[in-house]
Amino acid sequence: MEPESTKFIEQGVLTLSHEDWDLARKRTDIIAPLAALETVGHQAADEAAQELGVSRRQIYFLIRRFREGTRLLTDLAPKRSSGGKGKGRLPETVESIIRELIRKQFMKKQKPTIAKLYKHIKKKCKVKGLSVPARNSVALRIKQLNPAQVIRAREGTDAARSLQSAGDTPPKITSILEQVQIDHTVIDLIIVDERDRQPIGRPYLTIAIDVFSRCIVGMLVTLEPPSTVSVGLCLAHMVCDKRPWLEQLQLEVDWPMSGKPRSLYLDNAAEFKSEALRRGCELHGISLNYRPPGKPHYGGIIERLIGIMMEEVHDLPGTTFSNPEERGEYDSEKMAAMTLHELERWLTLAVAYYHGDTHDNDLKEPPTKRWAKGIETSGTIPAVSNVKAFMVDFLPIIRRTLTRTGFAIDHIHYFANALKPLIARRNKQTPKFLIRRDPRDISRIWVLDTDSQNYLEIPYRSMENPAITLWEQRQAVKRLREQGRDQIDEVSLFRMIDQMRTIVRDAQKATKKRRRNNERLKHLNDSTKKYEPAMPPEPCQTEIKPAEPFNEIEEW
Repeated sequence: MEPESTKFIEQGVLTLSHEDWDLARKRTDIIAPLAALETVGHQAADEAAQELGVSRRQIYFLIRRFREGTRLLTDLAPKRSSGGKGKGRLPETVESIIRELIRKQFMKKQKPTIAKLYKHIKKKCKVKGLSVPARNSVALRIKQLNPAQVIRAREGTDAARSLQSAGDTPPKITSILEQVQIDHTVIDLIIVDERDRQPIGRPYLTIAIDVFSRCIVGMLVTLEPPSTVSVGLCLAHMVCDKRPWLEQLQLEVDWPMSGKPRSLYLDNAAEFKSEALRRGCELHGISLNYRPPGKPHYGGIIERLIGIMMEEVHDLPGTTFSNPEERGEYDSEKMAAMTLHELERWLTLAVAYYHGDTHDNDLKEPPTKRWAKGIETSGTIPAVSNVKAFMVDFLPIIRRTLTRTGFAIDHIHYFANALKPLIARRNKQTPKFLIRRDPRDISRIWVLDTDSQNYLEIPYRSMENPAITLWEQRQAVKRLREQGRDQIDEVSLFRMIDQMRTIVRDAQKATKKRRRNNERLKHLNDSTKKYEPAMPPEPCQTEIKPAEPFNEIEEW
């Protein structure tokens, strides 16, 4: 059956040039606060006009467009047509060369000049048969870079210190969801598989806390190491009503805290600096802030919460405690008794207890009461109407060229009739398509149609192939390489995956590693009957389908 296209975004957010994206972001920072006001006076409009370099009339036009639109960054993106004024834009292939050489050639301690950089760009464009950009275009793109980042790369950290924010006290937060802190940790507990009740190792926890109320607003428990997907799933859990998810867990507890945060406060881990997270946050009006290096106390709230949660975990059978000295002679593997699902239920109950308790902090009242006060003060909380669309905006990104047979990604082919119009329109100048894929289930991908701005859901070309994880695909490729296979085709890939699964199923006494891998595949067991995308905690019980690999952009 031909997949339906889902219109997740109103504009070509992911196909905007970096120049247009930066302009839309600057406009949003200035226009969004004005749009929230009942009336905007001439003085405020004039100040905004001066900052953006436009007329007062244009400011009122942008405010109206923002109010009547989706109130996202894309509402304020420059409107460009395929002809006329829009013809002056550089092709994406040229833009890509400029970005690459700025990063590799210009951002160096040797401090090369713009003239030298331009010579490299000119040479590479000619080699590839592309039009050479004007020198002013290159200079403009350098001018748009963050000055602190440029100086840090070319002159060192000390030279950039004057351009960075100073101070030793984290900013004061005055309302709920003004700032949410997110972090990961490996849980101090060994869990068992559901079939044999044998140890499979320690799972991971991704958790989000609202700084104003100290309420936990999102949580994810998984066997997979922290990644961009973990962040996206935690955010999806944060923004939606948790009642359907609590019913699925068969728990009668309250967890009313939800909504879209205004800003995220994160450490400097790679998964918090991915393109997918950055663009997703900018699209939904969520600002990203990072913990200053050398100032661990800036993340003290989330660190304290993780400490509280792990102290509770230390009372469970199979705990590893926080260090070997504390563990002593306790045999964590032998005492392990809880499955991943049981641990998730237990942690949810622990969250409910945490919300009702008065903790030793500066609030001197339970987080639940603090949240209720915040609701009274803040009024309406920004909501997300389509959690699936929201989730997709935070999945990893890759780009591929469309051929007459569809897309080939990691030795697997994807095709649907929905691609036929795109295939008919393609030519040598057609840029690579932006594709998203869920590493937990790569049986289908989401392709952005740059003309209609729709996401097209495209399945395997060979529908008889089973749903698999990106981890399985990589393991199969590795084994085929070990067998001396220089050329890997789709048939041999899925044959190897079938052999790997047979070994796991037939093992009488599976090793800990195989049991852990078997648990990873549980959500794919029924895929031959009907595709049911896996969304761990299933926030809002909204079906999440796959999105794309991170081979080139982010490492999972």
